[in-house]
Amino acid sequence: MNIIVVENEQVGGREGYKVFEQALANGANVFGLATGSTPVTIYENIVASDLDFSEKTSINLDEYQGLAGTHEQSYRYFMDEHLFNKKPFKETFVPNGLAEDPEAEAKRYDQVIADHPIDMQILGIGQNGHIGFNEPGTSFDITTHLVDLAESTIEANARFFADKNDVPRRAYSMGIGSIMKSKQILLVAYGESKADAIAGMIEGPVTEEMPASVLQRHDNVTVLIDKAAASKLSQKFDVKA
Repeated sequence: MNIIVVENEQVGGREGYKVFEQALANGANVFGLATGSTPVTIYENIVASDLDFSEKTSINLDEYQGLAGTHEQSYRYFMDEHLFNKKPFKETFVPNGLAEDPEAEAKRYDQVIADHPIDMQILGIGQNGHIGFNEPGTSFDITTHLVDLAESTIEANARFFADKNDVPRRAYSMGIGSIMKSKQILLVAYGESKADAIAGMIEGPVTEEMPASVLQRHDNVTVLIDKAAASKLSQKFDVKA
């Protein structure tokens, strides 16, 4: 793993942007994207740049079940607001949260990924080590599936909703097996609350109880973290300011 430690999220945004810039220069055509607060500064740097994605494809990691793409807390809406409306892609894929048949929707999304092999995938990480919505105990081989969200994940996402009871309990997620087929992975994390997960991911055993630990088996992973998220690593790194 290539580990980059930064002073704060603003520096992280600039460093993450460089990874996208280099991927484009290397001919990447399909970008796996993530939502949540973590990648926002990266997307802000992309929007402010002259990078051109008009002939590129994006495939998002996940989407809440039960939310339309026009719902303000849906991940489709998030991506439109933070990136797609300002930096258009040729085509963008997000799971359909209103699909009537979850099994059919999962198969459809697997086919999307098969038809568009991901060149670069950006990931966040949950406090329990989840990537996408692949919670602890998820098989490393699984593809797109409908997930019952862990209580800790619901708690973490409640800050985006007016009421915790409004947080969806299930979500579609790209599977770990699909994520691992990406040619390049950029995992981003900020804050002390992610320090245990980062330490487990990088220095702990590879185990399904720490889903992100599977990234130790991938040969092209960049980990972009701030000082707080890096605070429980045994190895010390220079900090980019």
